[in-house]
Amino acid sequence: MSASQRPDSAPELPQTFVPAEVEGKLYERWVERGYFTPSGKPDATPYSIVIPPPNVTGSLHVGHALDHTIQDILVRRRRMQGYDALWLPGMDHAGIATQNVVERELAKEGLSRHDLGREAFVERVWQWKAESGGRILGQMRRLGDSVDWSRERFTMDEGLSKAVGTMFRRLYDDGLIYRAERIINWCPRCLTALSDIEVEHSDDDGELVSIRYGEGDASVVVATTRPETMLGDTAVAVHPDDERYAHLIGTEVELPLTGRRIPIVADAHVDPEFGTGAVKVTPAHDPNDFEIGRRHDLPTLVIMDEHGVVTAHGPFQGLDRFEARPAVVAALRAEGRIEKEVRPYRHAVGHCQRCDTVVEPRVSLQWFVKVEPLAKAASDAVREGRITIHPPELANRYFSWVDNMHDWCISRQLWWGHRIPVYYGPGGEVVCVGPDDEPPTGEGWVQDEDVLDTWFSSGLWPLSTLGWPDETPDLQRYYPTSVLVTGYDILFFWVVRMAMFGLYAMNDRGPADSVPFREIVLHGMVRDAHGKKMSKSFGNVVDPLDWIDRYGADATRFTLARGANPGSDVPITEEWAQGSRNFATKLWNASRFALMNGASTALPVPPAGDLSSADRWILSRLHRLIGEVDASYDGYEFAKACEAIQAFAWGEFCDWYVELAKTSLTVGGAAADATRAVLGHVLDGLLRLLHPVMPFVTEQLWLALTATGEAEPARSLVVAGWPTARTEYVDPAAEAEIGALQALVTEVRRFRSDQGLKPGQRVPARLVGIEETVLAAHESAIRTLLRLEVPGPSFGASASLPVADVRVELDTAGTIDVAAERKRLEKDLGNARRDRDQAERKLGNAEFLAKAPAPVVEKVNKQFATAQADVARLEAQLAALPS
Repeated sequence: MSASQRPDSAPELPQTFVPAEVEGKLYERWVERGYFTPSGKPDATPYSIVIPPPNVTGSLHVGHALDHTIQDILVRRRRMQGYDALWLPGMDHAGIATQNVVERELAKEGLSRHDLGREAFVERVWQWKAESGGRILGQMRRLGDSVDWSRERFTMDEGLSKAVGTMFRRLYDDGLIYRAERIINWCPRCLTALSDIEVEHSDDDGELVSIRYGEGDASVVVATTRPETMLGDTAVAVHPDDERYAHLIGTEVELPLTGRRIPIVADAHVDPEFGTGAVKVTPAHDPNDFEIGRRHDLPTLVIMDEHGVVTAHGPFQGLDRFEARPAVVAALRAEGRIEKEVRPYRHAVGHCQRCDTVVEPRVSLQWFVKVEPLAKAASDAVREGRITIHPPELANRYFSWVDNMHDWCISRQLWWGHRIPVYYGPGGEVVCVGPDDEPPTGEGWVQDEDVLDTWFSSGLWPLSTLGWPDETPDLQRYYPTSVLVTGYDILFFWVVRMAMFGLYAMNDRGPADSVPFREIVLHGMVRDAHGKKMSKSFGNVVDPLDWIDRYGADATRFTLARGANPGSDVPITEEWAQGSRNFATKLWNASRFALMNGASTALPVPPAGDLSSADRWILSRLHRLIGEVDASYDGYEFAKACEAIQAFAWGEFCDWYVELAKTSLTVGGAAADATRAVLGHVLDGLLRLLHPVMPFVTEQLWLALTATGEAEPARSLVVAGWPTARTEYVDPAAEAEIGALQALVTEVRRFRSDQGLKPGQRVPARLVGIEETVLAAHESAIRTLLRLEVPGPSFGASASLPVADVRVELDTAGTIDVAAERKRLEKDLGNARRDRDQAERKLGNAEFLAKAPAPVVEKVNKQFATAQADVARLEAQLAALPS
């Protein structure tokens, strides 16, 4: 064996698994050995995922942890299956968030960005990124993300900036980018336009003010939560079919406080059932009013500046918008224009995601993408099956957004970001410059001051990270990417933009290969155990880094994955994290037992005829599990896969097989060797199945298991093969035999518990009739599992418990308080009879059966069956008690 082929020496398996002592070392080992770098083998099927780029200012929150865990499960499994798997990492420059962070740092020095100037400020941001940005990348390593760090990208790096410039220029040349005055979300604090995703809505307390416009029969009452904007009203609108106002349509009313007269227009947007059925129209400060204004060719009066300060001439000029509000109401009241008492009103208000300032709708000159042809292509790709959405029911949400998109405002009034590549000449010339073009020079030429919306560059992420617009080997091999994993909450904001840009940029590849990803897997939000959204105000926010510190990355990942299914919100609780840690401990202890008893992957599994029924049973259960887990992962049902693996590992392997194996290991000889081989085979398969979810503990155990094995060098589970379900191991007879053993042991254990016997207390017992059943060979194991002694000459059966074809007779004399136990059982029996009778009455009620929903009837049927079984069990236990 050459040095390069020699297996790595595995560390000795400590008595306990301490995550903090091994996780970092294992991760660095994986990275150093290049296990996360795709193989590039031409005969391997490419499989690629690009990470939703976290903000450079961000830290790992529980939503990231869920998102990354799901992606890592997919990539690790495909890598083990032999795919040429690439998971590409990177970060988003996060325009507003990053600029705000650096501006706060400057404020501590008594400076503003304007004191530095644009060029020096941008240099300061780059300096901040180098020193403080991107800490989330280190946190991703702690979680165990198996990303290819050699391909890490940043939305402002040279290659991605080239992609952004190329896309802008192509869209511009095709007439899909234009500049116009439109109403947009504006933050008076950040002094920039905002995308919809940068606006967070909350229900805020406000006031509803009813104002009378005009006089007498020619007057109309409108209600508003923003009376200060009436200074910019240019019309009142009513529904064209509203008979109350038919005589006023086409007339004018005087706008209070201003002396201006404004028209009353008919517009179908107005809801005649809401309020008075008449609405004030302020085109410059409300998006719906803006559209009404465009339909009716109304003037647009801007009455506030970019800081939210009133600019309209008059007594309110110079007041902040929130100062102007009560001042306007007071002036209207003085003129007798307040129709009703101002009343409290709770309504949805948009806030800047970064600074929590109330957003101001504002007409502004901005750059837009004409989305109609791009959105149609994105819609068609899903409708025609070129992109598949999981779960399919969320496709309708995708269509409802993509089929009704408005043109996209892509300009931001910031200094940090991709500057818009448009130059203006002294004579009114406008020139768009591509990344390979020289910008115009000479006196009077200036570049547009705005930068692009961050979503413009992140919308190019699947393309730009693989090298587009250049035809790189990565782009040729890994585009389209295989799957996109993300939360359903950003389906519109990010996913749709990537679909639009990918289809547009790569249309020369043909419809099937121009899509940016073939599948979209949407997960829900992480919530607490009660289904409540996580919020600082609720005190229920989980910090995944805290859980990693206390329970380990594996427990954190397993807790998240066991609640994750497509489209569903993910409930978690700290008790589940503790349970996941206990699961890792259970697996560790069982593995140590197996290793200490000679389990090895070097031993071939003997033919079925040389195996015990317990050996054949666990092999059968393992290979059924492999098929079940494969089906769950293929359907992105992570919770189902985790539940199946845990049920097998804990409930079958640790609790049953390890105990049953002790019998053959004690006997020794060929039977013991067979069990050692089975232990090694099953543990090997189990660790491989569990590795994508819990990579650290499985790696540590597998290295120890395979340290002396010849079947596969002990390199790493990261690059080990994925197990394959083998039908020759499926053994229904062995499953039935061990199933009968489990049923007997379980029933007697329950009886012992009900009788108040301590778990370790030994009780004399006869197993009557066992010699005539398939359990005859297991009598020794059954007695060991149940702490049953072979009866002596003085044996006297005080309890008899029939289980299938075996009757277990026990001598419990002197071990229990018979009177107390009888009293307890009689009380439980009374409750069980009451539950049975209550359910029976419902099921005998024809009216209930006719009206109750099917699930309710089914529930009552189950309650009846359970209560009936409890009655029979308790009656048998009472009868078995000594007199």
